Amino acid sequence: MKIEPQHIKFRSRKDILFGSVIIGTSLLLIVIMVVGILNGGMETHELWTIPLVFGVIFFLSWMYFDTYYLLSSNGLEYHCGPIRGSIRLERIRGIVKGRTLWVGFRPATARKGLIIKFDKFNEIYISPKTNETFINRILEFKSDIHITE
Repeated sequence: MKIEPQHIKFRSRKDILFGSVIIGTSLLLIVIMVVGILNGGMETHELWTIPLVFGVIFFLSWMYFDTYYLLSSNGLEYHCGPIRGSIRLERIRGIVKGRTLWVGFRPATARKGLIIKFDKFNEIYISPKTNETFINRILEFKSDIHITE
């Protein structure tokens, strides 16, 4: 019988900036759609945009409310709505603490998180509820990860 490693779940921290962007974008899309319908500016052949708008709002909400990370002896798994992936622990070479990665892959919902450096030039940005707890736990699995401020 194969024993699966225990996963430690870290929810993503949420900050005002990302919440404002999600809510602001959703409200803007709804207002534009409602004004278009009420003003009679939307023809019947343009009604396909209504499910599209609600699809975008659903997708943004899914990413915002369902972002978390699983850490185990095998590695790091990230879940951000429908976007999922994993990085094996032996591939992780460093973590930059308390910085924000504005460009690149970011399954995160807050600023001042962690930039995980892996392989030769790859990096991913995550925002666990507490950076220190995440770093302490990952160092228990792999103690040679280089941590920088």
